[in-house]
Amino acid sequence: MRIHQLRNATIIVEVGPWRVLVDPMLGEQGAHPPLKFFSNRQRNPTVSLPATAQALLETVTHCLITHCQKGHFDHLDRAAIRWLRERQIPVVCTPHDGRYLARRGLNVAPLPDNHHCPQPFLGGRIRTVRCTHGRGLVGRFMAHGVGYFIEMVGEPSLYLAGDTVLTDQVRQFVARQQPAVSVVPAGGACLDVGSEIIMGVEEVIAFTRSVAGQVIANHLQALNHCPVSRDELRAAAIRAGVMGRLSIPDDGEALDIQ
Repeated sequence: MRIHQLRNATIIVEVGPWRVLVDPMLGEQGAHPPLKFFSNRQRNPTVSLPATAQALLETVTHCLITHCQKGHFDHLDRAAIRWLRERQIPVVCTPHDGRYLARRGLNVAPLPDNHHCPQPFLGGRIRTVRCTHGRGLVGRFMAHGVGYFIEMVGEPSLYLAGDTVLTDQVRQFVARQQPAVSVVPAGGACLDVGSEIIMGVEEVIAFTRSVAGQVIANHLQALNHCPVSRDELRAAAIRAGVMGRLSIPDDGEALDIQ
């Protein structure tokens, strides 16, 4: 398995003959409005796609969407919708998002709305895992979406956490399943009001301590409401003694997973 970090939550998972694009944000730098308005009003995304992105995208066979409504252009933007529609790439998603995406002409393959029942996926199996995209009042207005747990013969199990804070439900899931590889959001995103809506430094460190497998941090340094830097997270991981199991890839970097 190889995981290519493109930008923010957008990755490509290379496994066997398959190339699975996850949460594509493909628009140009600055194509979208800021997500905080009272400070750091920089437009999003704040960085361009890496130079390698176009060639990698040409290899994509499938797409996974964790959530995409209520303004979540950082997981599926207009450029990505056009790109997927033109190529009719099969898009795996929730039934809720499936209806939304089908109206936009995408080739959707929604999973059943059952978090406990794995479904066939590329010769292996996939199941959804609940996300909590923020707590308290702000959490009530968010599109919470799902994460995905993927198991394929001869490959490490993979947990794509989606946009979530570190909840008891997430802790219990990873304690029970012990994924070999977990990709978690680490940017500490927050809006102008309320608390973090995805994991930040402390929760990523706590998550890494809770699993025996490798953890990959993304959702970093691409959106104006994500204050956590790679250097900050790396320094915290070194202090906590977990840097040996936490990868913090740069945009354009590929990680080979054994």
